[in-house]
Amino acid sequence: MLSNALACGSLTHTRILSRVRKAALVNTFAPRGTVRCLGDAVFRTKAARDAACLWDLDGSVIGRRCLPEVTVRNKQHHVPDFTIERVSGITFVDVVPIDGPSPPKWAADASEKSGRRYTTFLEASFNEDRRLENARELLRYAAYPVPLRDRARFLAFLDEHGSASLATCISIFRNARDPVGVVASLALQRFVEMDIDEACLGPDTIVCRL
Repeated sequence: MLSNALACGSLTHTRILSRVRKAALVNTFAPRGTVRCLGDAVFRTKAARDAACLWDLDGSVIGRRCLPEVTVRNKQHHVPDFTIERVSGITFVDVVPIDGPSPPKWAADASEKSGRRYTTFLEASFNEDRRLENARELLRYAAYPVPLRDRARFLAFLDEHGSASLATCISIFRNARDPVGVVASLALQRFVEMDIDEACLGPDTIVCRL
């Protein structure tokens, strides 16, 4: 009887998760590219998409999963927006939009009882950040392919000079299809670091070797 009940519960969770993900699949939020997403990149809200942009540029984040699993309290169910994996462990995260529904109050307790940490991330805390604007710009190049010759040339240049402005960096790629794409892609792959906190990305943005 117990095994039947567990199987029934597992099937119910699978159906709930499938329904939630299917509903999120109809949403299209720019930019489409991701670099730290494990599995399908699906978002219930634009706020969740924006938060994911920030995590893609967060060096402490190893990876994340969207709408990862069902948490339960009694007969109530909830699917958090993400699990975020860092060296310190895995955390369930719900992104709370400025205008939109909030997660159930019991979500934190249910997550912790399942052995996972839980937190919320308020859209109001990041929606006007310069870092978010720049992260969106960089993620347009998430799928940009960088040939080995360009990567080797660029990293050797930075090893010699330490750091340089974006304008100087792109000047060494005279034959590249998109020199900015080379630098952006290598930043997303964590070969180099760009200053994305203080000002809009531009010719004076500093690029350095990680």
